Amino acid sequence: MNTPFDDPPPPPRRPGLFARLQSSFLTGLVVIAPIGLTIWLLWSVMGWVDGVVLPLVPSTFQPEQYVGINLRGVGMIIFLLFTIVVGWVAKGIIGRSMLGYGERLVARMPVVRSIYSGIKQISETVFAQTERSFEKACMIQYPRRGIWAIGFISTTAKGEILKHAETSGRLVSVFVPTTPNPTSGFLLYFPEEDVIELDMSVEDAAKLVISAGLVYPNGKDPIEALEEETSA
Repeated sequence: MNTPFDDPPPPPRRPGLFARLQSSFLTGLVVIAPIGLTIWLLWSVMGWVDGVVLPLVPSTFQPEQYVGINLRGVGMIIFLLFTIVVGWVAKGIIGRSMLGYGERLVARMPVVRSIYSGIKQISETVFAQTERSFEKACMIQYPRRGIWAIGFISTTAKGEILKHAETSGRLVSVFVPTTPNPTSGFLLYFPEEDVIELDMSVEDAAKLVISAGLVYPNGKDPIEALEEETSA
């Protein structure tokens, strides 16, 4: 217990000049790094696409012949326009017929058909806009009881999988991603009652997985969010 005769506590020490400069430097680095890396990545991708596309364009139509300088990004624009035209043609009857004929022709080539089918499956999985997407983020106990993992609900089990599973209820297929690469993981089937759906979106759950739990949805700290949920 303090008495009136006790010495007052010393005032808090202000950080030194070097500490303040270091803090400002780190703060600036956090701001600059994402912007700089994003610009560098886009610039590099445009340069790579230009290097692939522009040599295929006849010299008469090269933009450098008219402006006198090499404009980065022209090849990217040409590639986007060409891809849109190809997609538009492929949706028509003639395009579908030509595409089917080409795939039948490729299917007769032993080595080429394996490469083409693999690349096609990857492209359809990554780029195709279909209804097959993760529905909800969830929590499951994996790899054993008492250990919780974040997963993504894709659909309910059907057919042979549901028939041979030793369960009387519904089975839910859950993709359990790995950190920090959420594109790899495990496809697991859980009884519906063992799957806890989360309110956070699939995108927020993916950020949580990629950051190894450091980036919580809505920018909240995980401990603060837990305290808010407990007090609510």
